[in-house]
Amino acid sequence: MSDSTLPAPLRVRPRVWIGLAIFLAYAVLVFVVQQLTGIPYTALGDNGGTLFLGAGLSLIIGAVFLAITTTLLGWWRPALFDRAHSVRWPIFVPVLMAVALVINLLSTDWGAYDGAFFAASVVLLLVGFTEEMATRGLLLVGLRSRLSEGWVWFLTSALFALMHLMNALSGQDLVSTLQQVGFAFLGGTIFYILRRTTGTLIWAMILHGFWDFSTFAVGHGTPAPTAGISSILYLVTGIAGLAVVAFVIRGARERTVAPEAVTAA
Repeated sequence: MSDSTLPAPLRVRPRVWIGLAIFLAYAVLVFVVQQLTGIPYTALGDNGGTLFLGAGLSLIIGAVFLAITTTLLGWWRPALFDRAHSVRWPIFVPVLMAVALVINLLSTDWGAYDGAFFAASVVLLLVGFTEEMATRGLLLVGLRSRLSEGWVWFLTSALFALMHLMNALSGQDLVSTLQQVGFAFLGGTIFYILRRTTGTLIWAMILHGFWDFSTFAVGHGTPAPTAGISSILYLVTGIAGLAVVAFVIRGARERTVAPEAVTAA
């Protein structure tokens, strides 16, 4: 599997099937760990214990798996950094999402928090690393070995969204899950735009982690009436992302395998 012709430290030539295999392995690993805890998705926000065992534990294990896998493949650099950023102006889309995040935090009933729930909530920040590395990181590297950047955006966003179908198997009703899938596709597009406009996945990891933290925070206790503004703003932001994503795709030269190598293969 190793290829000595690849520049160090890229030990393994990126391929579509490798990216898909890592994505599926991560999704299955997280699902199995969550099922073994016996805590349904709808009970995650009950207290610090259910939140940590039902979500935090799987994120810790998933993070270790992805870190080891990335190191063995030597894919850290292409997973975290683009060769060049796209045009900058579409960055207003993730900025709007950050505004929605702040509204969530300002609307949170912090008096309902205790130390255990806050500690478990902090662990949720790991979702920014795990889900971004699994989709717009390693999966993206694999897809870029053969597919055009338009397909890279669509497939990383679509598979990220479909991953949330697991919540229906963990106790969430189907209607809410399907709505979550649609919103996740919009979110995936926003995170992809942030990667392209900054040239790195790191900012998307940070925004993603704090976004999930804020959504669990505002759902705990009795939120302020302003919480509804965040949901509306998120939807508007996602639609804006779909309207401008073509501008960050256009002109991308991010293939992880040279076109002549793909042709020869």
